[in-house]
Amino acid sequence: MLKPEYNPESFFHWTEIRVRFRDLDALNHVNNAVFNTYFEEARVQFIEEIPEFKSSVQSGFSFVLVHLELDYIKPILFKDTILVGSAVEEFGNSSIQGFQAIYSKHDHELKAVAKTTGVWFDLKKNRPARLPELKNQEKYIFKSSN
Repeated sequence: MLKPEYNPESFFHWTEIRVRFRDLDALNHVNNAVFNTYFEEARVQFIEEIPEFKSSVQSGFSFVLVHLELDYIKPILFKDTILVGSAVEEFGNSSIQGFQAIYSKHDHELKAVAKTTGVWFDLKKNRPARLPELKNQEKYIFKSSN
């Protein structure tokens, strides 16, 4: 999987998260399962940044995560603050291929990368739905500098 150098322009959305004591495991670094929680929190904030998605969520739609691929690169330690970059690799009819990366805020060291597939879902009909039409869709696309 791509391991991009830190570049604030590569990702449409950035989420800052402070590591909590409860995130740690017995080895005194962030538990591997918590990485997914960090990525999830950033995806939720990403969706809320896009007006068409935010409006649709309020009307009973949501993303359902159907695939996650995650590479752990470096440990995250207690009291670290991380930056999670979120962007889209590809838009489908009812799905999005996402790309995310976690960096240390202090030195921009890459900690993990993830690829996801989310399906837009109509919660009332309990089935996949067509993605909302997005204005300026290209601005959400990951911009690789590698």
